[in-house]
Amino acid sequence: MKFRPLHDRVVVRRLEEDTKTAGGIIIPDTAKEKPMEGEVLAVGPGARSEKGEIVPLDVKAGDRVLFGKWSGTEVKLDGEEILIMKESDIMGVIQSAKSSRKAA
Repeated sequence: MKFRPLHDRVVVRRLEEDTKTAGGIIIPDTAKEKPMEGEVLAVGPGARSEKGEIVPLDVKAGDRVLFGKWSGTEVKLDGEEILIMKESDIMGVIQSAKSSRKAA
């Protein structure tokens, strides 16, 4: 994919959830909700501050993020459905268990 987001925009690919419940019941596509977790594919250079300086984004490509249910705009590029959203629509970065142990 060759797409470069502008300003404080972020390109996110939704991560698919399990199609089976803990009890083994298979959930059909029509009953599933869209996941609110994704992987950042690309980020813009940043937003401009009131002084005109570029403020870099907190997220980077490869981060796993959590975002709102109705966040972003869905587009299809190279046959893949992706979301383009502002960084402010992202609620947080999901850290792996390894990195959170080091921080503690």
